[in-house]
Amino acid sequence: MSIGSVPVRFGISVDHSQCMLCGRCIENCPYDVFRIENDRIHVNSRKCVACHRCIAMCPRDAIHIRERPVDYRSHPLWTPEARESIYNQARTGKIILAGMGNAKPYPIIFDQLVLDACQVTNPSIDPLREPMELRTYIGKKPRKVEYVREGSDVSLTTELSPNLQIETPIMVGHMSYGAISLNAQKSIAMAVTEMGTYMGTGEGGLHPSLYPYQDHMIVQVASGRFGVDINYLERGAAIEIKIGQGAKPGIGGHLPGEKVCEDVSCTRMIPIGSDAISPAPHHDIYSIEDLKQLVRSLKEATEWKKPVFVKIAAVHNSAAIAAGIARSAADAVVIDGFRGGTGAAPRVFRDHVGIPIEAAVASVDAKLRSQGIRNEVSIIASGGIRESADVAKVIALGADAVYIGTAALVAMGCRVCGTCYRGLCPWGIATQRPDLVARLDPAVASRNVANLIHAWTLELSELMGAAGINSIESLRGNRDRLRGYLLDEATMRVLDVKPVGA
Repeated sequence: MSIGSVPVRFGISVDHSQCMLCGRCIENCPYDVFRIENDRIHVNSRKCVACHRCIAMCPRDAIHIRERPVDYRSHPLWTPEARESIYNQARTGKIILAGMGNAKPYPIIFDQLVLDACQVTNPSIDPLREPMELRTYIGKKPRKVEYVREGSDVSLTTELSPNLQIETPIMVGHMSYGAISLNAQKSIAMAVTEMGTYMGTGEGGLHPSLYPYQDHMIVQVASGRFGVDINYLERGAAIEIKIGQGAKPGIGGHLPGEKVCEDVSCTRMIPIGSDAISPAPHHDIYSIEDLKQLVRSLKEATEWKKPVFVKIAAVHNSAAIAAGIARSAADAVVIDGFRGGTGAAPRVFRDHVGIPIEAAVASVDAKLRSQGIRNEVSIIASGGIRESADVAKVIALGADAVYIGTAALVAMGCRVCGTCYRGLCPWGIATQRPDLVARLDPAVASRNVANLIHAWTLELSELMGAAGINSIESLRGNRDRLRGYLLDEATMRVLDVKPVGA
């Protein structure tokens, strides 16, 4: 006897009194939910992923989507998700894939941290009338600066390491060509260039059409080394070695062959239609000494002109790992929390492996300060940054800057339906199908991403002003500007913040 069908996850209904049979729902749905038959729109709700493309394109608002219109008998342990996972694996015997970030209802630490504000004795600052310094520099900082005076001139004698100058502490993280479309990458590239910040290329190489924006690109060297050659390394403003990723700590990456079109194959230097599988470890890195060698090799290859970052997933010993990275000649450590997004990951990893970015950043900052090496490396936080308040809070916990990923995709139209790995994104973002890719207009999408970064930057300056701070450097690691609300004592000890009222 077969398992049988299960309740649909989304129920689709069409108001036929409003529907004018224009067919836009059929044209816009790559999942084949809609069909026209006997002068009527019919639906197959089982294929729906709630991408909302049909709703957005319907001129008469005739389409409605409900989540779980018919559900299982309620049970506190055997949730619908748990049962459906078992049904799927009983049928297929395969690993369940998922996209986007962690979908479990873990408490969000950011939401239990509040920012303090100044009042009478320490007045706040009005960012509309007083200067606010949001520019920051990513890279190694000298312990001291030495100089000599020659009359009225001053000459710096301390040799400075290469740093990235960013006009806002908000960058866009690594999303590869293959995982997302070329139009999506172009949109982000145009936005970060306008806003004076940077984006990551992901591990998919750098497409020639992005060369005009290379001065605002951070190129990535991941375990698969896809697309990596000297031309690639020299084009980036900085280089990032990806050791781990927040959505899937401890494992490698996988771009399905269905997404490897001719352009992707050329950019990644792999055959058309072949799966791009990154191994879990770098096969030349099994110690901090090995990592140091790769950092130095990349710097030598680019004549020591570019900063080199190292990206790790947020795990329990992130602080010790970061201390080793700081001593490896790397210029920045990127920490990716367990809410970080992905195009494809085993669901069990996405939802159950890793730790929150808030705890990881706080512990790394504390470890580096205790060892007197905080200025040896910048800290970039990523994984679940949803709004400007999250940016302010994670910088107060010790980060120098943040990467955003999913937020940038949402600004372009992403509905977080979590099926990126299928390559059927109806918004033209996580797909390589030409007809779908064409739906994303880089001019419009880049404007949206730039607007988002600009708005968050304005809000960040307002939050800093309320805290009596006029420079992003003064906010970095300033835990006195944070208070914990309904956080347990152990978590507040890790974060090193006081409770509200203290």
